[in-house]
Amino acid sequence: MSYKQRAIDFLEIEWATYIERFNRLPKLDGMQRVRRQGYDQFRDMLAHILSWWEDVMPTIMAIAENREFEKKKYDFDVFNAEAVAKYQDWDETEFLAHFENTRQKTVADLKCINEAAFEDKRIRGRINGIFIHHAREHLVTLSKFLTLDTLEHEWANYVTAFDAYEKKEEFLKKQGVARFADLLVHTIAWWDEGVNAVNGALKDPAFVYDGPADTDAYNAAILFKNQKVSEAELRTLFEQKRLALIDLVRNLPESAFENPTIENWIAADVVEHFDEHAI
Repeated sequence: MSYKQRAIDFLEIEWATYIERFNRLPKLDGMQRVRRQGYDQFRDMLAHILSWWEDVMPTIMAIAENREFEKKKYDFDVFNAEAVAKYQDWDETEFLAHFENTRQKTVADLKCINEAAFEDKRIRGRINGIFIHHAREHLVTLSKFLTLDTLEHEWANYVTAFDAYEKKEEFLKKQGVARFADLLVHTIAWWDEGVNAVNGALKDPAFVYDGPADTDAYNAAILFKNQKVSEAELRTLFEQKRLALIDLVRNLPESAFENPTIENWIAADVVEHFDEHAI
């Protein structure tokens, strides 16, 4: 899949269903999820997302068309506060219509950009920030699409990204591990926990999986258990597990992601976990 198509898919699939998926949540649950994101209400978070689209897309188009553009320096706290304030007095129906119209216009604009322009790092960085990473950052209801994208793109490039990274020791120290193999062990183990949760919920929708009682002890134990396994073996196992997870997720019906056990475990172990250990 081209990077252009990936960007368009995010807008046509992930962001197109974002509001609808949120509206399926019980009211209290939805409110709690939004407040964990640091917003008082869902539309404030939508205003934040929308404002970044509106601010960055003109720059993306200018770069694609070889036009001059303003190089902005952002105070993120100020920008985000202004984004919420900008739309706070809008009628709810008009605001939601504007969000949807902007999404559709953005799709149309991206489709008009030449494929080669998506190789430009300035365009890729902006697209990743406001459409792709932003979807993971503001995950309030997990989708099958976002799960597969994370497995097929982010985790697929994880080992290669580490190999190409110049500050390996600094990264490993920040992650609190001695070797890259330890991160692979950690990731694989939690993927397995997620698979246990999914399989249990598929057999019994009321199934609740709490996982290890002591997370720190569990993490330490799996590293100790695998300390003599070579990194080459773990790289192979990591890829096998990633592909197996893709098969599992592909075969899940969309409705499976409405099950709390499945949603919570996959969101934590596949999507959120990537950004916790991103290179």
